[in-house]
Amino acid sequence: MRLRLLLVVAAFIVGFSASGYLWSQSGPKKESGDTVARPKKKAAEPDAPAEAVPPPKVEEKIPSKLGKKKQDENAPAEGPTFRSDTLSVNVDVAVLDNRGRFIPNIPAGNFRVLEDGAPQKVSGFTKGEAPMTICMVIEFSNLFQGYWTWGWQETLTASYGFLETLKPEDFVAVVAFDLRSEILSDFSANKQSAYEAMSRLRIPAYSESDMYDALTDTADRMSEIEGRKAILYIGSGIDTLSKQTYDKARRSLQTSGVPVYSLSILQTWREMMDARGMMGSIARLDFLQADNTLRTFAKETGGQAFFPRFLGEYPGIFRAIADALRNQYSLAYNPTNAARDGKFRKIKVELVNPATNEPLKIVDEKGKPIKYQVIAKPGYTAPREVE
Repeated sequence: MRLRLLLVVAAFIVGFSASGYLWSQSGPKKESGDTVARPKKKAAEPDAPAEAVPPPKVEEKIPSKLGKKKQDENAPAEGPTFRSDTLSVNVDVAVLDNRGRFIPNIPAGNFRVLEDGAPQKVSGFTKGEAPMTICMVIEFSNLFQGYWTWGWQETLTASYGFLETLKPEDFVAVVAFDLRSEILSDFSANKQSAYEAMSRLRIPAYSESDMYDALTDTADRMSEIEGRKAILYIGSGIDTLSKQTYDKARRSLQTSGVPVYSLSILQTWREMMDARGMMGSIARLDFLQADNTLRTFAKETGGQAFFPRFLGEYPGIFRAIADALRNQYSLAYNPTNAARDGKFRKIKVELVNPATNEPLKIVDEKGKPIKYQVIAKPGYTAPREVE
């Protein structure tokens, strides 16, 4: 039994050692050495001379025809240089008859432009109909536009009536002011945005009017706009709380280049109040001063002032504004006075007969003479030297 037991233990030990050996032989082997065969280095012979290492080659540049040439010291600097000292003045002119209608087909030779009394040579002349860009500056304060008053109805009637006369390609913006001015809608050809802006004019808030500030701010914003542009002012013309004075507002509107068309309200109401003895001397003087202010702003900017007493006059007024803005003669000239002094220069446009150098006579279809007026901006401010 003991012998058998010893034989079994010995067999077990021998089997375990064999299995471990087979396991170690069949497992993964770690490779030693490189996978790429490399040539063996030859042993340097002691008596062999060392080979001389050749110096690196310097690549020769390919000659280019675009290489820089030697610049002459007296030669001018490379590249074009520009300098423009020429000043061009553009003047938009409207010729209207005594009914406010535009007179077309006037040749370029019949226009004479005077700058500070000196005649100028017209270098450019165009005419035709073009879209207009107009901003409606509406007075809407509790001073005269109280809810459901005469001024309230007249203001809204004039504003909505003018919007109806605009064409699809015209651009319009709406600005309302009382204590301060507010842009109700920006310039857009979409008339719906203007109507939505007008719907906010129902109940005024304050009893003040900053007309000077509203007109000058709007003119400054529109001074960089190209094309036919204008301001349509609808209000009483009375200013009560502007930061700008009358003189500053007048000079600012002159230099902006934006014509102001004024539509005065309350003309009929003023006549009624005055006839009943309900208007004092101070109120009468305030309204007369307001009318003179609107006339001055319109005349000095190349616009027109209207003082309707009946609602039936509105269609003719709107047609006159559209004719004056859409149908214009555009003149351009290079002034003889090339001084860049920043001074204001007066412009006067006349219609003359080039043969006799006399004022041009215009007749209608029946041969009767027509009284006409030439509307243009009164002048411009010369630029200054750029330092």
